[in-house]
Amino acid sequence: MSTAAYDVAIVGAGIVGAACAHECARRGMRVVLVDRDAIGAGATAAGMGHIVVMDDSEAQFALTRYSQRLWQELRPELPDDAEYEQCGTIWVAADDEEMAEVRRKHKYYGEREVATEVLDGEALHTLEPNLHSGMKGGLLVSEDGVLYPPCAARFCAERAQELGAKFRLGSSVQDIGQGQVVLSDGSEIRAEFVVNAAGASAPALTPGLEIKKRKGHLVITDRYPGFVRHQLVELGYLKSAHSVSSDSVAFNVQPRRTGQVLIGSSRQYGAEHREVDHGILVQMLQRAQEYMPGLGQMSTVRTWTGFRAATPDKLPLIGPSTVDRSVWLATGHEGLGITTSLGTARILADQMTGAQPEIPIEPYLPSRVGKEQVHA
Repeated sequence: MSTAAYDVAIVGAGIVGAACAHECARRGMRVVLVDRDAIGAGATAAGMGHIVVMDDSEAQFALTRYSQRLWQELRPELPDDAEYEQCGTIWVAADDEEMAEVRRKHKYYGEREVATEVLDGEALHTLEPNLHSGMKGGLLVSEDGVLYPPCAARFCAERAQELGAKFRLGSSVQDIGQGQVVLSDGSEIRAEFVVNAAGASAPALTPGLEIKKRKGHLVITDRYPGFVRHQLVELGYLKSAHSVSSDSVAFNVQPRRTGQVLIGSSRQYGAEHREVDHGILVQMLQRAQEYMPGLGQMSTVRTWTGFRAATPDKLPLIGPSTVDRSVWLATGHEGLGITTSLGTARILADQMTGAQPEIPIEPYLPSRVGKEQVHA
């Protein structure tokens, strides 16, 4: 049995784990990144890559805005294949009730120095002529962007490696705790900090976490340059489409630099298999065509699924475990893991090193939701 020692051992090489590895290595810590698969192969590869400011709560706004600014700072260093594009988001309003939500969001963002523009139906049609002509309007959030998550994760991991971080890929983790990571081959990694960044699999390593798997589907089309110009999301996505406990679909499409259109979104609880659920897929595509009828004539080239880690209050768990101070959590990001990965990494490393965080961290601490179970 072999043992290796580090300052930080990070379990999970998705974009959150990769960002944590880079941030910890940047601060001079000895880091190892462990995953049973390749960098960015799990939920990261099933994310839309939307770098978005959200406002379900003040805490969600603070973390998404902070993280978005970190992405904007990093943007000049990103490789071309990360495909970062500041295309903006349009929250599409289908009726007068949703236009009231547009005005609320416009006021909320404006008070927090986020640039937005209220669009009437005519202005919306000018910006996105392939939307259904009956839409009432929308809200343009111009600083939002998109990127290609697997390549962004790889970039963060490679930057960490350049700073001395080590990788243990293709290694399944059997157990974590008491300052060690036990691998399925019997080898052990010892570290002062063990970070559980395993996404939807995090409860298997830290029992008792209030995290549920939410399965999502994505579809990507053939190349249709210019068909979609902004990330488009229905305001029903906020109002009622994404229940916290039941299956749902919502209109959410993204332009890719290749000219392809990425189509979401769906959420399912209790689905453990990775296979495409054709019933959910049909509902998702029908919803998309209600907003953009032209999608129905497009050829699709791939459909796939992934699992997101959802917490009851829609906020991630970032910080020390409540039962084992050697175990730290960086999970529970659900559909915002791509956006909030950089902010999560900063907050985590700040706590580890005693640095002063740039935003209040209390809303994200694991202690807010009670204690996990102690390993038997």
